Amino acid sequence: MRWPHFFILLCLLVVIAGGVVYLHKDRVALMKLPPASLAKWYKPLNKRQVWLHNMFKLRREMQAVRFYSDKQNAKLLEKWVTRLSVNYLKIGEMVPEWENELDKEALARLQESAGNNRYQDVKRTLDELGESCESCHADYRAVSATMYRAPDFSILEVSPSVSFKKHMEELSKRLNAIKIASEDGMQDMAQLALAGLEKGMEELGKTCSTCHKKDTRVYPDVIIRKALAGLGESMKTGTVKDQGRELGTLAVLACARCHGTHRIAYGARKMLTDRPGWLELMRH
Repeated sequence: MRWPHFFILLCLLVVIAGGVVYLHKDRVALMKLPPASLAKWYKPLNKRQVWLHNMFKLRREMQAVRFYSDKQNAKLLEKWVTRLSVNYLKIGEMVPEWENELDKEALARLQESAGNNRYQDVKRTLDELGESCESCHADYRAVSATMYRAPDFSILEVSPSVSFKKHMEELSKRLNAIKIASEDGMQDMAQLALAGLEKGMEELGKTCSTCHKKDTRVYPDVIIRKALAGLGESMKTGTVKDQGRELGTLAVLACARCHGTHRIAYGARKMLTDRPGWLELMRH
């Protein structure tokens, strides 16, 4: 095959692929994934959130450089520019794939301007450096936070033979069993499902300390226990409508509040970390 023919064929393939993506644009979201080397600077591969701490240092150092530039304090300006330079270059040391993304020319101009007490140039160059930071943040900050900071419930077990996912599915079934039995007038079945739900919630609460090691909050807490008691009492003396209201309150307190934080984050994490195979890609 001649090179012109090969080039034309390649262009056609690119156009076709682009056309397919465009036709499915309502179902396609494009995002950049960070290099795999970034993971070792986050928990659990690292004992500390080293990457985050370096980002916090840079933000603080940039603020200090601007402050002392405004104050025209040459001595303290030099101190903070030096710190900023060291931690900015650490980005390339920790993630070699991002070495070429660093604006080392702007960093050099910042050091020179600070050393010669050109305070206006310091602030102007600091803005340039900030723009390079923001461009990287736009591509990677949300994705990295989701991949490396969202909880991973797939590794948890409520008991040696029951996975976290299986246990959560069982709790959902018991919650619905209460509603079904209540509406159909089967109070004994509803009470049995409630007892199972309460026991399952107690077992679930023991897994919370896996992440919340220093948190004094417990699950189920006093408010949730009160809602459980209210539902139990309503099932003895209340109407079907009363029972539905009590059950809805319990679902919000015991399920929705935690799901609003953990389930959404975990779901997004799985989408980014569980790479689809060829069959799944073809289906899409």
